[in-house]
Amino acid sequence: MTALPSVSVVGLGKLGACIAACFADKGFEVVGSDVSSHTVELVNQGRPPVTEPGLPEMLARSRGRLRATQDAGEAVHATDATFIVVPTPSNDEGGFSISYVIDAARSIGRALRDKKGYHLVVLTSTVLPGSTEYGMVPVLEQESGKRCGEDFGVCYSPEFIALGQVIRDFLNPEFLLIGEFDARSGEKLSAIYKSVCDNDPSVARMSLVNAELTKISVNAYVTMRISFANMVAALSEQLPGGDVDTVTGALGFDTRIGSRYLKGAVAYGGPCFPRDNQALAYLARQLGQKASLAEAVHAFNESTNQRLAERVLELVPEGGSVAVLGLSYKPDSNVIEEAAGFLLVRSLVEAGARVTVHDPMAMDAVRQVLGDSIAYASGVADAVQGKDVVVIANPDRAYAGLDLASIPRSTVVVDAWRMLRKQAAAAAAPNYIGLGLGEDNQRLARALAGMWTDPAGARS
Repeated sequence: MTALPSVSVVGLGKLGACIAACFADKGFEVVGSDVSSHTVELVNQGRPPVTEPGLPEMLARSRGRLRATQDAGEAVHATDATFIVVPTPSNDEGGFSISYVIDAARSIGRALRDKKGYHLVVLTSTVLPGSTEYGMVPVLEQESGKRCGEDFGVCYSPEFIALGQVIRDFLNPEFLLIGEFDARSGEKLSAIYKSVCDNDPSVARMSLVNAELTKISVNAYVTMRISFANMVAALSEQLPGGDVDTVTGALGFDTRIGSRYLKGAVAYGGPCFPRDNQALAYLARQLGQKASLAEAVHAFNESTNQRLAERVLELVPEGGSVAVLGLSYKPDSNVIEEAAGFLLVRSLVEAGARVTVHDPMAMDAVRQVLGDSIAYASGVADAVQGKDVVVIANPDRAYAGLDLASIPRSTVVVDAWRMLRKQAAAAAAPNYIGLGLGEDNQRLARALAGMWTDPAGARS
């Protein structure tokens, strides 16, 4: 049996720590590197430096095969292949900075100068086309005094991973995207991935620049699908008997379309979708092309957040109270970056509403931003008690079991993901709004009209 190559991972953040742990769990000898002494210490203690489901257990299983250091050169010397997993922050125009990539490349290049044998360098961070070949490779060659394609190899291979399911996605990728400087580089990386993946994914091998373009194109296309479904949901709400789930379900039967990302709910958010869509627009402008499609998607997504805030505020009486359930951009994550629930809370606070929030993982992140301007509930029941409006902004399983019968009919429940629609239909709950359901909105309007005009109504 051929021995597994040893790998190093430069950058032990939300993705890098999980990638390092996955390799170690599969039997690879792994050395992680990070500039943070605290992160290095945690990894060496077998403790997770980031919050991610499954990571603590995987680190526990990997003791003895995974260690960490602040010295990237040491990590390179001790391994056969190095994965660069560092941030590439967006700039004001929508492009990506590769300053951290260049810093990593300098350290790796210096280590390669006196390292014997062939070494593979793999960049996984999202970058603009041309960044690997014309940004990173020259630095590696200059610092090492060696030639790419002869003394060392280079690949660009980004991950299509969602926070909250990083480990599952890394081990079971939809497909493997490998941009290769040369065939030798691509073959070596393909062999490494085949030793770590639980499934048997298709492998797309191509040039570096095509892989870079593919990465941002995939995410930009997904944002377009999400926005289209949200547009259908908005239209459905305005039609008698409109039902976005019925419409998008039928669309999904068409093999030209498919059903993925056609839910119709809240605006997309998180650390990847918004910035990759804007990066594609930035690239188009830099190349003298029109960026109209990507720009329109971005504008529509922002309007979706605004529309949700306006809908909720219409239901809140003066001085009223709102509970927002779900603050992260997706379940099983503590990331609130561009998250619909978090942005809704901020809009409600600015409008003067009294807001209580709940999220299984993200409340600490929100507290760091909004502090004492909102209340933080210890549980779902505590969050919804006595509120004028309750909004389910995130399809976390914690909210699937919410009992509508236990909520007074004077409390309006706005269900952005329609998690409770069957329960609401069975109970004929007049205080339930499933976004994207026109009939429910009309029923609610009739019920509330009667309640507002009845002095002895349910608002007591």
